[in-house]
Formats: sequence, structure tokens, C-alpha cells
Amino acid sequence: MAPTPNEAQNLTIIEAINLALHAEMARDPSVLVLGEDIGKNGGVFRATVGLLDRFGEDRVVDTPLAETLVAAMAIGLSTQGFKPVAEIQFSGFLYPCVDQVVNHATRLRNRTRGRLSCPLVIRAPNWGGIHAPEHHSESLETTFAHMPGLRVVCPSNPARAYGLLLAAIRDPDPVIFLEPTRCYRLFKQPVEDHGEALPLDTCFVEREGTDLTLVSWGAMMHDTRLAADRLAEEGIGAEVIDVATLKPLDMDTILASVAKTGRCVIVQESPRAGGWASEIAANLAEHGLLSLFAPVMRVSGYDTVMPLARSERVYIPDVDRILKEVRKVFEIAPKS
Repeated sequence: MAPTPNEAQNLTIIEAINLALHAEMARDPSVLVLGEDIGKNGGVFRATVGLLDRFGEDRVVDTPLAETLVAAMAIGLSTQGFKPVAEIQFSGFLYPCVDQVVNHATRLRNRTRGRLSCPLVIRAPNWGGIHAPEHHSESLETTFAHMPGLRVVCPSNPARAYGLLLAAIRDPDPVIFLEPTRCYRLFKQPVEDHGEALPLDTCFVEREGTDLTLVSWGAMMHDTRLAADRLAEEGIGAEVIDVATLKPLDMDTILASVAKTGRCVIVQESPRAGGWASEIAANLAEHGLLSLFAPVMRVSGYDTVMPLARSERVYIPDVDRILKEVRKVFEIAPKS
């Protein structure tokens, strides 16, 4: 059953994504969805439940089990007046899409000197935490953020999942929309089906603070918020920033926060080497060095393949690991 418009509901992230898809497909007949098992089955995580019954087979397309084909179909449709939203079942299955994305989707505007654009969204669950087999718990945000011409969006709560997905679908260029798998049903939040998009390319300051800046995105925002709660109990005011759009990166918001707090810890789940935390830290070194009282610290996964099943808990950063790096910062630069 389609959600009732304009009713504020307590929703999980996956329910908010479903709500956004219903809303935008109803608003814009050029929007369609495609992917493996998204029609009758409603998607592997049930993000597309109800769309087939409401919008029909012409706009809800079950594809063969071929991710390269899914990406190629989305690109072709985007050049012909459609706004496709392609679902890839797990982040590890995005690798076959890279050829189509980097060689065609990201280059189409430049290749045609602006005559064609590529308004498509590729959605995929990202990061670990669901104890899945190999290839199901990758952290690919930095891989895609490195590709020119591509937006990378990582929502961290239901309201942002709703508003940012609307914005991504309406964007005239390709967007990779990476969803926090382990947070899909972790908590609920009031979400109003008002059809209003949230801004892309903007960090969200979701908690004000004066002593420390905590920066994160996607699934790790949950642990970062919990760490900020623990610090507040100790009298440390942490400003919490949700990057949300990794590319293009809104460094102005992060720099303004660090200018106020003088300390920064960046939290990511992906492997440490070459991660997006490193990109943010490099920008802080270039443009915010004189604001810092202590080195920028990074909390991350390890430079290894995500371990299988329940061993994921050893790999994924948690509140204690975040607090450990925060302690290092305050050992170097104690709170006055």
C-alpha cells in the first residue's frame, strides 16, 4: 500500500527510502526504478515494496542478475528523458558497474559539450554490520568519490534518507546513493512526506559544541552520536557534523567548526589508507592548520578485507575506539 502523503510517520531508514521513491514516482512520471528482484519481491531489503502494484511494470523493471547491465540500462534511459533509480543489491556488487559509471555516466556531459546529461541514481547498501558473506559489506564511498563528475551521497538517518534521495533523483547528473545497511532498521524518526528535498553538497551540523569537532557520515554517524553523548556526560561539548554528501565536499562547514573547537576527530568505517577521512584531514592541514590545537585524529576500519559474519564487530569502529582517539586529542590539547 502506498504511504499517505503529508502524514508524519515514525519511520526507519529503509521505510523512508521507500516513501521517497513513492513520492517522486508519483510526482514525476519520468522517474522509474530498475534492478534485481525489485518488483514482485520488493528488493532484497524491501526498499521498493509497493512500487510495482502502484506504478506498473513499465516503471518498475526487474532486471537479469547482471549489474553491468543494470548500470548500462540506467545510463541509456537517462539520455532519453528518463530519471532512472537503479538498485544494486549489495555494495560489493557495485564493482561491475564501475566500467559503465566511470567511462560513460560521469563523462557524458563533457563528451557531448553539455548537450546530454545523465540524471540517474544508483542506490546500494554500504558498509558492514549485518554479518553477511564476502562482497556484501564493502565500504566504497571513497572509490566513487574519487571519480570526477559523480556525486556521492550517504544518508545517516530516516529524514535525511528521504530528503537526500529526492534531491539525488532531481539532480541532473549521476549520483551514487550509499545507504547504511546496519542502520536500515536500527531506529525510527519522524518523517513527513512533504516532497521537499534536502540540499546536496552540504554538511549537516546536527549538534553544536565548543570543545571538539566529530566528523562522520553514513553508518558511523550512529556510533559518533553515541560518543558525543558520552563526552557530554564528561563535560566535553562535541560538535557533530554529518558530511552527508562526500562529493562535492563541503569543507566550509567543517573548517568553520574546527575554527571554533580547535580539535577534530574523523570517523569512517572504510579501510584507513586513502579513505575519505584522509581527504578531510588533508584539507584541514591546508586550510585550517592555524585553528588546530592538536593533530587531526582518524578512526577507521583496517587495511584488510572485511572479515566474515560475526567477526565484523572486530573490524567496525565503535564508541570506545572513537573515545580512545578523542582522549589522545585532549592529552595533547587539554580543555582549558
